[in-house]
Amino acid sequence: MSRYVEEVLQKIEDKNKYEPEYLQAVEEVLKTIAPVVDKHPEYKELAILERMTEPERIITFRVPWVDDEGKIHVNRGFRVQYSGLIGPYKGGLRFDKSVNQSIMKFLGFEQIFKNALTGLPIGGAKGGSDFDPKHKSDMEIMRFCQSFMTELQRHIGPDVDVPAGDIGVGAREIGYLYGQYRRIKDRYDGGVLTGKGLEYGGSLVRTEATGYGLVYFMREMLKANGNQSLEGKTVTISGSGNVAIYACEKARMLGAKVVAMSDSNGCIYDENGIDLDIIKQIKEVERGRIKDYLNYHSAAKYIERTGEDSPIWEIKTDIALPCATQNEVTLNSAKKLVANGVIAIGEGANMPCKLEATEYFLEQGVLVAPAKAANAGGVATSAIEMSQNSMRYYLSFEQVDKMLDAIMVNIFKSTEDACKTYNLGINYVAGANIAAFTKLAKAMIAQGII
Repeated sequence: MSRYVEEVLQKIEDKNKYEPEYLQAVEEVLKTIAPVVDKHPEYKELAILERMTEPERIITFRVPWVDDEGKIHVNRGFRVQYSGLIGPYKGGLRFDKSVNQSIMKFLGFEQIFKNALTGLPIGGAKGGSDFDPKHKSDMEIMRFCQSFMTELQRHIGPDVDVPAGDIGVGAREIGYLYGQYRRIKDRYDGGVLTGKGLEYGGSLVRTEATGYGLVYFMREMLKANGNQSLEGKTVTISGSGNVAIYACEKARMLGAKVVAMSDSNGCIYDENGIDLDIIKQIKEVERGRIKDYLNYHSAAKYIERTGEDSPIWEIKTDIALPCATQNEVTLNSAKKLVANGVIAIGEGANMPCKLEATEYFLEQGVLVAPAKAANAGGVATSAIEMSQNSMRYYLSFEQVDKMLDAIMVNIFKSTEDACKTYNLGINYVAGANIAAFTKLAKAMIAQGII
């Protein structure tokens, strides 16, 4: 590994020793880009790595709100505006009790690379709160969102920073957030948030985009390795939220058989193939648990989660799509997947595989579609939504889907090209990092020491 990379990693570890997720994300990227750094000694002179790994701005704020019983609660809000090198800050908001500064920084760091890979003019950011929307009423969520946006609105704008949704932030939350923004600003800045409802500036395909994009990338990766396809393949998908649901939908469209999905409590296994309409009913309408699937299909099996590892990774499958959350695939789970004959992993969530799990997959010759590349469809379609807002014009579902497909094809091509340039074989994890880093480094050099 490059001495410069080692020096920077040590400095980052010393400064951020209590932020494990952030350190993991930085280590994964810096180790893989070492071949590029070795070819460019000017990167050290210009402190490219030091500047790229330090966020431009971290905003932390108090979010007070009142529940339905009149009790006052206080949560913490974050916005990490990581890099505006190639466009306005862009990245989702996450509402989950696990949210802290380490997770926000890791997600923001990942976002700058992901957004660079799309080829679109968007920088990287991430934000959210340790507020847990589960078991909250609509009115409680509305009051929280209004309080959160009252502070956040000072730091965002269509040409400054454009948040979107993430875990815990869907169409309902985006609506409440945008309503408060519009009320405070007293103007229609449609491009300030993406993932909006179709009634007030949203884009068709945005709901489906991350899941669809993941499967488009997987299709290209399989095609490039033995001219394989999704047709006839067995697929397991962790999670049952937006990304998982629409990855399931597109995988089925392309001929795959999805046999398992999950939530934080456990997973369901249906050897006949998951009934996606029922999953949508449970998760999008009833906001229930995955176990409720048995109420509709009693022959299916429910496996409860009892430890760190999700039981879904013990199910035999050709393709595994982790679409739930970070670090959900441990080394132990990776070994079980490989033992059961998995041929490809597609990361729908952000950094869902622990570093040692990713390394094991690559050692075993398993194809890995890295999150930065494979789940970039959501932010790519968000950028398309921003363009439509600027034009005051709506594109059809077919138009946006075609654009999304083309973007994912190009992301795979740039990833594959980097692999070929640096003799990386099928290490698409390193290929994606190098392709994005190269673009960001050039932009950083061009703009001077800022």
